[in-house]
Formats: sequence, structure tokens, C-alpha cells
Amino acid sequence: MKLELRSRLVDSPASLGATLRLRRWERFTSLFPDIADMKVLDVGGTTESWLRAPVRPAHVVVLNLTEPGDGEDGWLTPVAGDACDARSALEHAGAPVAYDLVFSNSLLEHVGGHAQRSRLAEQIRQAAPRHWVQTPYRYFPIEPHWLFPGMQFLPMALRARVAERWPLVHTLPASRAEAMADVQWTELVGRTEMRSYFPDSEVLSERLLGLTKSMIAVRTR
Repeated sequence: MKLELRSRLVDSPASLGATLRLRRWERFTSLFPDIADMKVLDVGGTTESWLRAPVRPAHVVVLNLTEPGDGEDGWLTPVAGDACDARSALEHAGAPVAYDLVFSNSLLEHVGGHAQRSRLAEQIRQAAPRHWVQTPYRYFPIEPHWLFPGMQFLPMALRARVAERWPLVHTLPASRAEAMADVQWTELVGRTEMRSYFPDSEVLSERLLGLTKSMIAVRTR
């Protein structure tokens, strides 16, 4: 029953989450109408997510630390590497280092603190003149990874306990140590931080029930 509830909320094609993702893609294509002609660097994504996407750029290089996916489609190239050191990872893989657009969904909050977020933002700004960088908003009342109210404001030990037991999480951790690592590697940010990382970008809001659910740093030219 609880897994079914999560599916209805975020996972199934008919879920609220799927509706919001489609709305995000519509906004993306309105901002980048020539996306079909672009070379895109996706930092933190997967090739599978692009195969499901309603848009298809000319070419996408997917840079992911652990699981970028498969490269069976000629327009998709997976590269395993650290997005916070993107240029070196791309050079090592023999991939291009310059793109038309850098794309990122829900990575910024997982890279390991302010210093790493600053490095990631610098790599994004250097790799392309345009970018789309989305991250959940810290002050939305429901923590989006665990679907638990106010979890991001709890003490670390209590957050780990929630992560270990809360049934609406996508995958329950195998141990308390894994639960602790999950919460330590998830640090939501606010609008002031987002603007500091992308000072030359417009920071847009995605809203749900009138509240900002996530932010997108966008540079269109």
C-alpha cells in the first residue's frame, strides 16, 4: 500500500511527479526552442532519462559519477566521472569539453557541501554559454527525496532514522550506516545560495500549490 502511494505521488506515468516533470520539459523547450540542434552536456543524469524525455538534442554527453547508462544510441554518449571536475573527466574519456548547453536536474544538492557546489557551478559555466540547472528548494515543506515533511530541518541523527525506516523512500537503505550516508550526501539549498553559484543566471521557481518546490538557474544566451 505504501509503495503504491509513492507510485501514485511520484513514480508512475500518471503520478503528480510525472505531471510536474512534463511541465518542466515544456518550460525547458520554451526557453531553448532550438534544442534539437544543440550539443548538450548532462551532468548527473543518465542516458535512460534522455531516452524517456520528450525532447532530443543533436547529441548528449551524460556525465555521471557512477551510472551514466549505456551508449547504444548514437546521439547519446555516457561518461563515468565527477561532474565537479567535469573538464578533466571529459578529456580523460576523449569527449568534447565545449557544448551549447549544460543540463542538470537534482544534482547540486548531492555533491558534498558548499565547496563542491561552487566547483560544480564553475564547471557548468565554463562548459557552455547556456545552462539549465534545477535543484529542490530547501524551504518547500516536503523533503522531495524521502517525501517526509520537514525532514531537511531535523538533526542529522533523526534524519538518518527517518531514512532508515520511512516507507515512502524510493529504496530503503540496507543499514543504518547507509542511511546516514544518504542523508549526509543530501543538502538542499535556498535561493540566496543558488544566486551566488550562478550570479549571471535567472533563477526561476517551480511551484506547487503556490509554494516554490524547486529552483532552476537558467542562462539562455
